[in-house]
Amino acid sequence: MVPTEVLLAIFTASLLLSLVPGPDNLFLLTQAALEGPVAGICLTLGLLTGLICHTTAVIFGVTILIKSSVTAFTILKFFGVAYLLYLSWHAFRAGKAKISEPTNKPRGNFRLYRRGILMNISNPKIAIFFLAFFPQFIDPTLGHIARQTIELAAAFILAFLIVFISIAYLAGRLGEFLRKSDKAQIILNRIAGTIFVGFALKLALTESA
Repeated sequence: MVPTEVLLAIFTASLLLSLVPGPDNLFLLTQAALEGPVAGICLTLGLLTGLICHTTAVIFGVTILIKSSVTAFTILKFFGVAYLLYLSWHAFRAGKAKISEPTNKPRGNFRLYRRGILMNISNPKIAIFFLAFFPQFIDPTLGHIARQTIELAAAFILAFLIVFISIAYLAGRLGEFLRKSDKAQIILNRIAGTIFVGFALKLALTESA
């Protein structure tokens, strides 16, 4: 079992990352503002379903790589470090994200749920992020690597669920605030960049069993 303090660290970092303006939460923001909280929740459930699909694939990949050899783990580690630093660089360079006014036609709740699934499943960057994110928190000496990955993924997904449901209910106010506050979006991106650097450093110091 993953130590409680590690799960709390994952949960806290995931909360902050989920607040950073990106395609998922910006689309959720506009759709929930247009069609209401229920539509936003349907889209949220679709996005989280897509995350679960990616997580399932990553569980098997991480388990095989960590168990296979020290060389495979080392390759995965340096790949993860490079990718997290890449994400950090983009976060620090990012300015204000474009948040459009909610003028789209209503899509229907099931269509929004399906759209959320497709948005995540069709985005390979999410799986790549998971491959870079999870291994640094897995301790092979505790055994049950797949179980550890599931626990980490549950903390990650729970954080996103809380933030996305909050966005769905507060869409109108959040959208107006972010549209008027360039500084708020920039600060969120700087926080994300700092988190990615921290994860990269932690992963670089992680050793295989």
